[in-house]
Amino acid sequence: MIRFLWKGILRDRSRSFLPIIIISIGVALTVLLSAYMQGAMTDMVDQNARFETGHMKVMTKAFAANQSQLPNDLALLEVSDLLQQLEKDFPMVDWVKRIRFGGLIDVPDQEGNTRGQGPAIGMAFDLLNPQSEEVKRLQIEKSIVSGHLPKTVKEALVGHDFAEKLNLKIGEEITYFGTTMNGSMTFQNFKISGTIRFGAAALDRGAMVVDIQAAQKMLDMQDGAGELLGFLKTGVYHHEQAAKISQAFNDKYKNDPDEFAPEMYPLKAQNNLADLLDYADMMAGILVFIFVLAMSVVLWNTGLLGGLRRYKEFGIRLALGESKPHIYWMLILEAVIIGFIGSIFGTIIGLAGAYYMQIYGIDISDYTKNSTMLMPSVIRAKITPIIFFIGFIPGVLAMVLGTMLSGIGIYKRETARLFNELI
Repeated sequence: MIRFLWKGILRDRSRSFLPIIIISIGVALTVLLSAYMQGAMTDMVDQNARFETGHMKVMTKAFAANQSQLPNDLALLEVSDLLQQLEKDFPMVDWVKRIRFGGLIDVPDQEGNTRGQGPAIGMAFDLLNPQSEEVKRLQIEKSIVSGHLPKTVKEALVGHDFAEKLNLKIGEEITYFGTTMNGSMTFQNFKISGTIRFGAAALDRGAMVVDIQAAQKMLDMQDGAGELLGFLKTGVYHHEQAAKISQAFNDKYKNDPDEFAPEMYPLKAQNNLADLLDYADMMAGILVFIFVLAMSVVLWNTGLLGGLRRYKEFGIRLALGESKPHIYWMLILEAVIIGFIGSIFGTIIGLAGAYYMQIYGIDISDYTKNSTMLMPSVIRAKITPIIFFIGFIPGVLAMVLGTMLSGIGIYKRETARLFNELI
């Protein structure tokens, strides 16, 4: 029977050509948009994890309540002991120290007078330790526009746009003005080793990158850190695993009333990412539903037109003794075959578009210049295993639904009238 249906589809193109085109277009759009949304969400989560949240983050309770203010006076102390304990309890996680700080960058002229100033968003990473994965994880070398990585604690990277604005040269000195952990003023000179652009407006405005040891000394935070970030060694964020680790850690300190007691947060519990990711999942489901609904309506109309043209065929099949239910189910089986054919073509077209978007992406930097959210300036699609199959859901389902709706007309017409159409 399938062979019979297959021959009918190939020989009578009028019954399959238009549905295949409609399905192919709908599936291609579904695949392309799904890959693009997947890439956008993955890039955003990855960027937030690498620079701000980690897969898990450990802070003091007081720091967590005010972290938007970068309150280093509420930072973690004796972090060496805490790191050893974390590495012992959770060996499946890589733990790193981070310090974020704000202040003012002053650029002197040849006579020592101020040539220019600007606000600094300071970030301290473990750059000089050869065993550290921070440079690789943060892709700092790829982000350097000119110059090189700091080789000593006296060197720093600055934002490329900031450097161009003040006409800074590699090797020039700048002075950082800020406050220490204890609230006193601090002044520190750094030599510019290079300029950097991360591709995120929230980071690039006045960015200043120094080694963690330099920041600890400058801010009076010996053996201290604003936060400890944990990254699963698989390299991929799994919320269930991160939440389980966070809960196990927090259970140790849940009865500790000290505001400086450490507390761990998984990625989804930070920066309102839970709402964002849940919204993205919901939108992906809505996207598929809309395409299924729209294509079902179109294919329903197509099926009605095709059914009217095929009433003579139905009459002949009834005259030969075939029952209405059998004709109806054969139409549905034919719809499944056509749905699969259209879905295959649509998936191929959609994957080609998604691959192009994965390589080149869409530059949204003009829309994120004033954004405070950490997100990439170029959003790319991402081809994942599910993208190869997601198009078959609307493709096959829409064709089947359209055929089921239009096929009801077979039952509504009297057998005698079908026989009359043979005359």
